[in-house]
Amino acid sequence: MADELQIFKNRIKELYERSRNRGTYFYSDFLNMYEQTVLFETIKFGYTLDGGYEDAERKIVCFGDENDLCYPPEPPISIIKIEPLSAKFSDALTHRDFLGSLIGLGIKRETLGDIIIKDNVGYLFCLDSISKFIIDNLTKVKHTSVSCSICTELPESIFPEPTEKMIIVASLRLDGIISAVYNISRSKSAALIDGEKVFINGKLTTSSSKPVEIGDTISVRGHGRFRCTDILGDTRKGRIRILCEVY
Repeated sequence: MADELQIFKNRIKELYERSRNRGTYFYSDFLNMYEQTVLFETIKFGYTLDGGYEDAERKIVCFGDENDLCYPPEPPISIIKIEPLSAKFSDALTHRDFLGSLIGLGIKRETLGDIIIKDNVGYLFCLDSISKFIIDNLTKVKHTSVSCSICTELPESIFPEPTEKMIIVASLRLDGIISAVYNISRSKSAALIDGEKVFINGKLTTSSSKPVEIGDTISVRGHGRFRCTDILGDTRKGRIRILCEVY
């Protein structure tokens, strides 16, 4: 694990230096949220992240500064629409089904971004370099025959509206807020944090006592994500009422 981490650090440093030395953009593969945290700790500036849409979880790194290069980056990301040939006879397809079928083709996970599912249709973000291979070779997901095509943009209604939830907590501690949002015990929320399953604004955190700020987006593996949007004041017992958007 330590060797893999060092290899990853060396790779992103190499891409960063290439961009600086050659005066052009260089792009990484898709990084998961843990890898993005390592990136933030290793290189402090001179890049942007892009996953193909706002709030993407998996993102590529665009090494290069637009102010220096005088033109915007063009992230090599394609969107592929994967839809059943017959909706009537299709299985109910899950994220695991789509991802499993893609990995079954021998595709490396780092070439694939997020997969969004709407009405049993998958919208896959991937590197441009792998898009044609997927379109030509992905013919089944689970037991369902599918067709694949390039999608220029996502449907407007693909993202569900967040649900507003008001929680009452003793403090702004991360473990207490997660516990209140997902109706789980404080000890379970602390275990999720200790298990490196919690990210604040895309950065891994392992501190249960870390204070949450208004505007923070918290992602909890296995549960989803939420954003703290407002403090509504104190209760008579001195507890804090917080308004959250839960996705």
